[in-house]
Amino acid sequence: MQVENSSVKTQFFLLGVSDHPELQSVLFAVFLSVYSVTLMGNLRMILLITISPHLHTPIYFFLHILSFIDACYSSVIAPKLLVDLISDKKTISHNGCAAQFYFFCCLVDTEPFLFTVMAYDQYIAICNPLLYTVIMSKRICCQLAIGAFLGGTMSSVIHTTNTFHLSFCSSEINHYFCDISPLFSLSCTDTYIHDIVLVVFASLVEALCLLTVLFSYILIIAPILKAQSADGRRKGFSTCASHLIVVSINNGTLIFIYLHPSACHLLDIDKVTSVFYAFIIPMLNRLIYSLRNKDVKNAFRKMISRKFLS
Repeated sequence: MQVENSSVKTQFFLLGVSDHPELQSVLFAVFLSVYSVTLMGNLRMILLITISPHLHTPIYFFLHILSFIDACYSSVIAPKLLVDLISDKKTISHNGCAAQFYFFCCLVDTEPFLFTVMAYDQYIAICNPLLYTVIMSKRICCQLAIGAFLGGTMSSVIHTTNTFHLSFCSSEINHYFCDISPLFSLSCTDTYIHDIVLVVFASLVEALCLLTVLFSYILIIAPILKAQSADGRRKGFSTCASHLIVVSINNGTLIFIYLHPSACHLLDIDKVTSVFYAFIIPMLNRLIYSLRNKDVKNAFRKMISRKFLS
């Protein structure tokens, strides 16, 4: 649908998750359930780490931030999607679209930097345990967390500027939120340069973060294998496995969606994949760290016990 430039700059029309109206109520129930579990689970993790003194360590400080990011970036997408599923008119203003795109990119792009920081924390904890409290002081942890957010913010500014610098010929976005690929498909002009900027910058960020994580764990393996107790080795491998599973799922999905030219994108496939990334992964991150972490499970039991005994 061709529209005048002024209209395109005023609002966009979101085509949504499905073209079948009879599925809207079912999809609403499914997304509401998943979003509720994701939000409550991550908020519970934040509360648990906040009120449990024995979880006031650097790794749980970063896990606290990860839960906050997961809760926030789901909330950037879910409320608007839920409203659209029960509305006939699925519109979003140009500024609202840009804001949604910016905050989603900022939070999602912060995660690879945060995973890198968490890998560094694990490296220091296992390879330099005697200096751990000195190296990973509260001030250093805060600086590393701020650095991760600055990295995500810089990445988001670049992608938002790169995307909304385009001239859009159509106002129909074949998606349920404002994402790069469907917005590129609306462009009146060739997006080759914009594709190059996206792929090159995203590749550099992903490569830097992934290589740092992998290098950290290569250095970690030897000390874990040398641990005298089987319990120590098991705990070390369990912690590392949880982190590597989360990194693999998050970064693998991110690479699949974004690291290829927009001309090669199949928007319907991207739509399904983004559901996994925007809704399922924030829920899985919390579950993986909770179910595989004895300290978190013990803290949760204590919190439940205090609640029933009080």
